[in-house]
Amino acid sequence: MKVFFRIVSYLYQYRVRLVVACLCAVGVAGMSGLYAWLVQPVLDGIFIAKDQLLLMVLPLVILGAATLKGLFAYGQSYLMSYVGNRVVAEVRQQLFGHFLRMSLPFHQKHSSGRLVARVINDVNEMANAIPNVIRDLFQQGLTLLVLTGVAFYQNWRLATALLVVMPVSTYAIVKIGKRLRKLAVRGQESMGDMASTLKEAFAGIRIVKAYGAEHVEQQRFAMGNTAYLRAVIKSAQLAALASPLLEVIGIGGIAFIVWYGGFSVIDGQMKPGEFFSFLAAMFMAYAPLKKLASANALVQRAIAGANRVFEMLDTEHEFVRDHGLVALPAISRSLEFQNVSFRYEGSDEPSIEHIDLTVEFGEVIALVGKSGSGKSTLMSLVPRFYDPSEGRILVDGWDIRDVALTSLRAQIAIVSQETVLFDETVRANIAYGRPEASDQEIIQAAKAGYAWEFIEELSNGLDTLIGENGVTLSGGQRQRLAIARAILRNPPLLILDEATSALDTESERKVQAALAELMKNRTTLVVAHRLSTVQHADRIVVLDEGRVVEAGLHHELLRRNGVYTRLYQTQFHDVHAASTLP
Repeated sequence: MKVFFRIVSYLYQYRVRLVVACLCAVGVAGMSGLYAWLVQPVLDGIFIAKDQLLLMVLPLVILGAATLKGLFAYGQSYLMSYVGNRVVAEVRQQLFGHFLRMSLPFHQKHSSGRLVARVINDVNEMANAIPNVIRDLFQQGLTLLVLTGVAFYQNWRLATALLVVMPVSTYAIVKIGKRLRKLAVRGQESMGDMASTLKEAFAGIRIVKAYGAEHVEQQRFAMGNTAYLRAVIKSAQLAALASPLLEVIGIGGIAFIVWYGGFSVIDGQMKPGEFFSFLAAMFMAYAPLKKLASANALVQRAIAGANRVFEMLDTEHEFVRDHGLVALPAISRSLEFQNVSFRYEGSDEPSIEHIDLTVEFGEVIALVGKSGSGKSTLMSLVPRFYDPSEGRILVDGWDIRDVALTSLRAQIAIVSQETVLFDETVRANIAYGRPEASDQEIIQAAKAGYAWEFIEELSNGLDTLIGENGVTLSGGQRQRLAIARAILRNPPLLILDEATSALDTESERKVQAALAELMKNRTTLVVAHRLSTVQHADRIVVLDEGRVVEAGLHHELLRRNGVYTRLYQTQFHDVHAASTLP
């Protein structure tokens, strides 16, 4: 009920429409009760007393009641559907926005496929249920109440006897409903597994085909598909059981009415019209009771989906502390790492340990070291993708945990080895993060990033769609678009994470020229594997096993004959060996 009332809390802003819809529902229930009550004057007045005036009036009354009921039903159904679907759209938008604000560790813990299933499938369960459930719970419940009132009006003793059936029906509905909710949760989890498998298989389709692993992916998908099928079939079995079970209980009650009422009419304790009016009310009450049972199945699936949705919405996102924090002024002095250590969740060993490093504004600092030395981890702490386990990071003297996260990230641009582009136009990808940028600014950024030369050759220039992650472009072209995006952002702090390691020589030459343009007049942190790309840095910082072991200029580090020298000699040897291959 707590979850249900939380869903209902979203309805408050649509209260006017809901009030009108409820009035329409009252009209539908009232007309249904009128149908049952009219059985008495029709039978006693027309067929027994042969009243010709009633014969002229009652058909018109019945036709008028049917017309009013139809109008009320239309208004109530449309308004409830409108409100329910608006609420679902709001919840879906809220959930997606919440996921975007969750921290990087959260997204690493939850696969994107499962998150997609939460946004689409779980919210769809709410979408399928809310309009129908709100309508049925109120309208059918009210109709059932009105028809029960007609029954009590005609014969309260007989109606009281029938109340014994209600607890039996309620018990059956509740027991089936609990089981349906568990099955709904199981089915939604299986749907998340399927969505995750689908996304991974389609994203890695080149590898799947290259390794001939289609059957492997089919087996992975089959596991989730089979689990979902079992949950759905079991749910269908229980849902199908509810209707005939209630029918047996209901018909048992009606059989009792016929037996008891028949004796009452024969003994003269009831008029035939009263009995048949009572019987009509009971027959008509069966339909809303059956719909309430069906609504219960929808309610359980909706609550199962809502539980999973609200579980995510109740998880604290990374911007929650932004409120009330000061905005970071424009970076103009320094970036400092003071005794910084970091350990990934679930890991026993720190990835970086006791890092002390000061970067002055405008410096180009290169971080080098063998794989796993902590270079990328250290850079991930600057935009607060993670927070240090120990120590602190200062920007112009401000601890970055004490300033608004939005103001910190607004002054940082990242260009990484894994270029991320969107299935949008070239213009939209360059202006990503600055949608208000003019065409002139976008073109200037593209020229500065050495991207304009190939953009001009595209079929629609800036308006060319580039496909998912820029699939229609080469690796070098994608990287230059990413650099143009960073140039347009014009941040005082730039992070280059292996930005050229995946490029061929010709592409690297153009990208290096674009990066040189990008690094002007800003603090730049360069994570590099190829040492040839960082020899002209203002300072090279060498990491080994998560610690800073050396720092200095290229020629200074070579003279020390330390870790940097060994890295350089290893790379030079590898390059020389590769060049001598036949």
